[in-house]
Amino acid sequence: MSVETGSCGRLRFCVTDRGPGIAREHHARVFERFHQLDASDSRKRGGTGLGLAIVKSLVEEHGGVVGLDSAPGHGSKFWFELPCCRGGGERP
Repeated sequence: MSVETGSCGRLRFCVTDRGPGIAREHHARVFERFHQLDASDSRKRGGTGLGLAIVKSLVEEHGGVVGLDSAPGHGSKFWFELPCCRGGGERP
């Protein structure tokens, strides 16, 4: 996990893996509820397809955005950006 400076005064939190990667046409769908890219993989690893949908909902509820940088054969970088707060909890 890493933290970077994101866009428009936001902080970007990133999680990177070395998995098989995800084709661009599937990027938006991985954040949908109950969606799993490979049903056979879900049987091996378990899961309901809710994790990323929950992350997206929570991040957006706090004024943030989520995203994914990935390509087949190159792993994946999942990230979310949240607005920075100044001292005292004030938003910029």
